[in-house]
Amino acid sequence: MLLYIHIPFCDSKCSYCAFNSYVDKFSLRQAYMDAMLHQLTYELQRFNVSPQNPIETVFIGGGTPSTIDPYMYRPIFELIEPYLSEECEITSEANPNSATSSWLEGMFKLGVNRLSFGVQSFNNEKLKSLGRAHNTGHAIQAIQSASTIGYQHLSIDLIYAVAGDTKALLQADIAQAFSLPIDHISLYALTIEEKTAFEKTPQMAQEELKLTQWLFQQIKERGFEQYEISNFGKYRSRHNLGYWEHKDYIGVGSGAVGFLKDRRFYPSASVETYIYNPLEIYTEIIESDALTSEKLFLGFRSAIGVDETILDPKQKQKAIMLCDEKLLIYQNNRFFNTDFLLADEIALSVEGF
Repeated sequence: MLLYIHIPFCDSKCSYCAFNSYVDKFSLRQAYMDAMLHQLTYELQRFNVSPQNPIETVFIGGGTPSTIDPYMYRPIFELIEPYLSEECEITSEANPNSATSSWLEGMFKLGVNRLSFGVQSFNNEKLKSLGRAHNTGHAIQAIQSASTIGYQHLSIDLIYAVAGDTKALLQADIAQAFSLPIDHISLYALTIEEKTAFEKTPQMAQEELKLTQWLFQQIKERGFEQYEISNFGKYRSRHNLGYWEHKDYIGVGSGAVGFLKDRRFYPSASVETYIYNPLEIYTEIIESDALTSEKLFLGFRSAIGVDETILDPKQKQKAIMLCDEKLLIYQNNRFFNTDFLLADEIALSVEGF
């Protein structure tokens, strides 16, 4: 069982961001945290959470979780404490400019043991072009402070395929990243989404396959294993793995998503509506074919692989053919992808499209 907590507040809106986040609703923070506590109490019952069916991982995402003072999180941590598994992985995202030493210390005392910093780049000009509110110095200081405080695992996000990216720039980013006490990198290609500032300048996204392949190799050569198309590390995020394994997950907060067996749950994306009634949750029933399709796409884009028992005879035959072509590997009754950059094409091929 996984738990995702969504914080929709941001100190700035990045030019590429399409997430449910706002820069002008800080006055609603306390009311919002109270509403989440109400929804979480309900979800613990709906998902039948207990010491025998515990929460294995917690992930606080956003938005910007570091815009919420640790004392506001305390009631949530007190509520879930009896249901956390032994050595539960508890991750919070953070922006370098708002993850102050006092915030880092406060979250550590609550039990957060893993941080994911939205660094995106260590190049100040690139950060400006992406609309980021921090600079290189903020990022380095925040990561070093977190390590000193005692966080067990530290991760950073980096963005590539941005107009102006060069091998030299990306190599400098990687070199700076590996000089810091991190054990995980999430590497994302810039994509242009609707209703973002970059929608009017689609030329900002410029991915080149050879440069992407080179970048992936640079990270792997430094000892970080690629265990999903965008994720590398000496440590594998158990929360990420849980999604790809199709585990049940509770989604708490405005714009969050929950999943239980064959159903998805969607709380209101409007912060105000959510605060007024956090139990106004839309339920989607997922057909078995759609669930199988999800398992194919998630399995082939990660080290999880695909269990042969979910494939029909034609799909299994196609998977075996792809093994002959060295595009898949078959081990322990599962099919594994050998090149995550081909994940979608392989999934579509096996699915029969």
